[in-house]
Amino acid sequence: MLLRWFRENVWAAAAITLLRLYVGWEWMHHGWDKLTGGFDAGGFLKNAVAHPVTDKATQAALFPNYTYFIERFALPNVKLINFLIPLGEFLIGVGLIVGGLTLTAAVFGMTLNVLVLVAGTVSTNPWLLVLGVAIFTAGANAGRFGLDGYAMPLLHKAWDRMFRRKGGKPGARKAAAH
Repeated sequence: MLLRWFRENVWAAAAITLLRLYVGWEWMHHGWDKLTGGFDAGGFLKNAVAHPVTDKATQAALFPNYTYFIERFALPNVKLINFLIPLGEFLIGVGLIVGGLTLTAAVFGMTLNVLVLVAGTVSTNPWLLVLGVAIFTAGANAGRFGLDGYAMPLLHKAWDRMFRRKGGKPGARKAAAH
């Protein structure tokens, strides 16, 4: 019942819009700072490999596959990473602020938060991850007061017209004549 309210109620949509604007601003402004400030992930990535997250008792790396990924892919392609991270952060923020592709932006934001967390850095990532989960949980209601609120009904109508057959239900196919 509470989840239904969260996903359908107009007041919940208003609250999640305020949350979406805050989280979007955080992503956008950090992404912009990195885009314009000469961001270099090399030091962060080297530190993540040199000091992986470990089990305190056994000192075994908890995410060895991620450390391997950083070592074998991210570090050799650090120029690509230096471009994609700031651009991604900026676009996540824009998507959340304008409410366009809201759930996609939330998923990418949560993914970046998790990647930074498993690399061993905490910062504001747990907080942004929790807020991202709240936005994602709201579903379509998260974009109700944004571009998604205007675009999605139009897309649904176009989809229904495209796949509706005369006298049939949406998606129903005509029976093949034998």
